[in-house]
Amino acid sequence: MAKYSHRERLQMILAGEKPDRFAASFWRHFFHKEHDVHSTAEIMLAFQKEFDWDFMKINPRADYHTQDWGVKLEYSRNEYRKHNKSNFPVKDPEDWLKIKAHDPISPVLAEHLKMVALIRKNADRELPLLMTVFTPLAIAGRLVEDPRVLVEHICTAPEMVEKALRAISDTFKPFIAELRNAGADGIFYATLQWASADMLTWKEYERFGLPYDLEVISASENDALNLLHVCHSRNYLEHLHQHHYPCRIYNWDSLHETNLSLEAAYDNIKGKVFVGGVEENGWLQLDRDTVRDKISRLLKLHDPHRLIIGPGCCIPPETPFENLKIIREKING
Repeated sequence: MAKYSHRERLQMILAGEKPDRFAASFWRHFFHKEHDVHSTAEIMLAFQKEFDWDFMKINPRADYHTQDWGVKLEYSRNEYRKHNKSNFPVKDPEDWLKIKAHDPISPVLAEHLKMVALIRKNADRELPLLMTVFTPLAIAGRLVEDPRVLVEHICTAPEMVEKALRAISDTFKPFIAELRNAGADGIFYATLQWASADMLTWKEYERFGLPYDLEVISASENDALNLLHVCHSRNYLEHLHQHHYPCRIYNWDSLHETNLSLEAAYDNIKGKVFVGGVEENGWLQLDRDTVRDKISRLLKLHDPHRLIIGPGCCIPPETPFENLKIIREKING
């Protein structure tokens, strides 16, 4: 039997205390359920019931962020296939000026507040809930058909892009405040590919990403359980950390050779808890014996007061449940 509740265990880890066992959480898309917030809430709760993770990363359709600005989706009914997107509102630099702030009662955002409330109502009260929110720059990157369009516009029409980033930020600050009212304990704040040298220079991210990030995350209030998720290779995790993002937990692809390893992060990033250690596109997809061996080694190498066991990013939908069960069983001892 577990000695502590999920919330108590996370609170101990965040306080630097050794918990009764490793905490763990995994998350994925269920594309065939994402067309409807009731279905999304049901599948999130079912996934949690199956594996009893220590926090729930609420994983809605990625473009809930953009639909109120006109992005259209042809919803997938296939569990393993993404939705088809169309009607991108930004094609030319002048189109950024058409992106205006809207409030949390805009249709799609309001639906997702309802989804969070449904999950909170039906989940264990001791289960921390983190709602996925993308950075304003990442949201802007989904308003164009190809991310290279945004990169080009940053170079050729920076002031126009900034006006849109201001509108996006002014939309998501009150939305995040309402997420807390709906029952979220904090946000899973994702940079997608943008906080990476593969997309932008640090000087560019410092202008077009950093100030909006700090504004938006701060809307969650000081007691929020926020997680900063920095995607992609050659990422700027250490740069972001130096700017004091108000997130107590960090998650990134620590196994990619161009990124900070967990071992280096223990030395270079103080005062944070990390989520990671599992190769979601590597050994997690292999046979059970391999998964059993890998997770056993991972648990021996790390300490439960610094590392929450999890993936570097969203796990593929095809991930065998049997492999996740092995991880769950090993962590439970």
